[in-house]
Amino acid sequence: MSRVESPRRFSDSQGHPWVAVDVVIYTLGRGRLECLLVQVKEGPFAGKWAFPGGLVGAEESLDQAAEREVYERTGVKNSYLEQLYTFGKPERDPATRVVSVSYLALVAHREVSLNPASKYADIGWFPANRLPRLAYDHDQVGRLALRRIRSKLQYTNIVYSLLPSEFTLGELQEVYETILHRSLDRRNFRKKILALGLLKRLPKKRRGTHRPASLYAFMKRRQMIIEMV
Repeated sequence: MSRVESPRRFSDSQGHPWVAVDVVIYTLGRGRLECLLVQVKEGPFAGKWAFPGGLVGAEESLDQAAEREVYERTGVKNSYLEQLYTFGKPERDPATRVVSVSYLALVAHREVSLNPASKYADIGWFPANRLPRLAYDHDQVGRLALRRIRSKLQYTNIVYSLLPSEFTLGELQEVYETILHRSLDRRNFRKKILALGLLKRLPKKRRGTHRPASLYAFMKRRQMIIEMV
């Protein structure tokens, strides 16, 4: 997390630990699952990469702070967001005592407009399964987030957060194969996905160099518990 914010705004007179959020933001780009990292600008981890985050404002809930961080870094509002875990070891930040609540966020790549602002030295997308050594305890945060998204992809419909409003079944299958890192049988995948009743077929096709492909959309773009793959 960044230390740019003034500590006087976020600590109390009793000297209790500051409360922060750190957000693991995933998207699909260049045919792979990518994760957003920021370069720490100041402090003992200056120059290292980390997940974007910051201290929670006095008038914010944890969710609101995480939503704000996603919006400020990517320009995306109403992204898929869920709480992962609370990290609170006293030595996690050598500069001061901070308890951090980690979050997982999913954004569609075409909606993103990156903005490091003055808070960080740099910002960029990295392959989710090949991240550099990270600052603080973010290596642990990253492993947890990657396990969570791969797990939830199999029993929920959160894949909608990574896709545009219209997509082909081939594109949908590619998302699953990219994140799960394994191949899926084309016929069985399409049969099961269509049988779930989550998609509606649109009255148009995607035309290109190959055979025209039917376009689909999710009937509901909200999280549902359902066996997907």
